Amino acid sequence: MPLNVWQVRERIEYEFYRLLEDEGESIILAKRTGRCFPPAERQLAEAGLSDDLKFILLVESKCISAAYSRARASGPWQFVPSTGRLFSLQNNHWKDDRRNLELSTEAAVKYLKKLHDIFGDWFLAMAAYNTGEVHIRKAMREQRVDDYWKLHYATETMRYVPRIIASKEIFSQPDKYLGVAKADLYPPLDTEVVTINVKEDRRHLAAVAEEFGTYFLELKLLNPEIRKDYLPRGTHQIKIPRRPDNGCPMSCDKADEPR
Repeated sequence: MPLNVWQVRERIEYEFYRLLEDEGESIILAKRTGRCFPPAERQLAEAGLSDDLKFILLVESKCISAAYSRARASGPWQFVPSTGRLFSLQNNHWKDDRRNLELSTEAAVKYLKKLHDIFGDWFLAMAAYNTGEVHIRKAMREQRVDDYWKLHYATETMRYVPRIIASKEIFSQPDKYLGVAKADLYPPLDTEVVTINVKEDRRHLAAVAEEFGTYFLELKLLNPEIRKDYLPRGTHQIKIPRRPDNGCPMSCDKADEPR
């Protein structure tokens, strides 16, 4: 990036120091990357995309799966309903796939690839991810530039890419900037996916949780895409805490322990 250009350097440094302004929040965000980055890293690598794109998660949602904006964008990658539907993210009264990290990352990978094919440049692709390719094309045409760093646009889009760059600098080296060691990061959740067949009209998640040796709150946190407190009739796949090799829930194992 052209750091020798005065306005580029200032824009990036502004975001850098803004991120460090609230140290407590930045420390929590750094710790949260230990949990939310690994699935995204894996999917980006499988798609042959740059690992740096994972830092979009920090700017879009602070790695919060249930994040929701005034523009009705939802999930860790902040898809609006129409864009989510384009990439097969189901959204109805009881379920919102935009909140599922793996499914939304798969959609984000496809969308970012599409945007890069359109613009041939990752900075413009990321800007278009923020505000839409139509708006970026129009601004480029009117201003007669094809360089993100020379493009004048709405404040949010002007700040978007510098914020991603500043996030990479800080959160790829949290020990240097925040005193957070790798061992301090929240570890990835150890889960497995199970299939649930609901034959009745609905089954409350508390009953499902009990069946698999967990509890309602944990099941809701592991499956943020489930908007209601129940599963409707049908076949569903949900995440639960990984069980021992014998397939018995953790509570079952504890019950079998000698007293």
